[in-house]
Amino acid sequence: MSLPHAILTALLEKPSSGLELTRRFDRSIGYFWSATHQQIYRELGKLEQAGLIRALPSDQPSRGQKKEFEVLPAGRTELTRWASGEQDPKPIRDALLLRLRAAAVVGRTGLDEELRRHLTLHRRQLAEYQGIEDRDFGAAADPEDRLRRLVLRAGIGLETFWVQWLEEALAEVADMEGAPGEPGAPRQV
Repeated sequence: MSLPHAILTALLEKPSSGLELTRRFDRSIGYFWSATHQQIYRELGKLEQAGLIRALPSDQPSRGQKKEFEVLPAGRTELTRWASGEQDPKPIRDALLLRLRAAAVVGRTGLDEELRRHLTLHRRQLAEYQGIEDRDFGAAADPEDRLRRLVLRAGIGLETFWVQWLEEALAEVADMEGAPGEPGAPRQV
């Protein structure tokens, strides 16, 4: 996914100012596609220059006044083209997995603490997603809400995976406690 498409999606859901967009990113889209405030504002300028969005007319002077943006037909066409296209899955790139691989070579010192820290963070995120589902999707009947819920369910599934895997990893590391902390000759896995 690209930031321009995330912004087009958010603006089609509801015309917004840059500030409102950054707040909405922090509360929803940001869970799976993050962006800084500066990136969002910069991208709004590019989308406006490209003729994909426009600032809504305002009765008040524009100096110091926040601009509210809406998607133009060309922006909807671009988002439709992108949404109906193909994208291959991205390979996992997670520093924790690399750290486990490194621990196999240099030793497990501090590994269990880091695994516990990640477990706490993933449990917290899972609880947040489940709270959002309970609050916002009790009986999601219309197609748009059903699709939004599917995105949320993906997040719940990923966090559930991480919680289960981290519990397994902690049990495995605890089982190694009797084994020497420093590995022998490195092996290829």
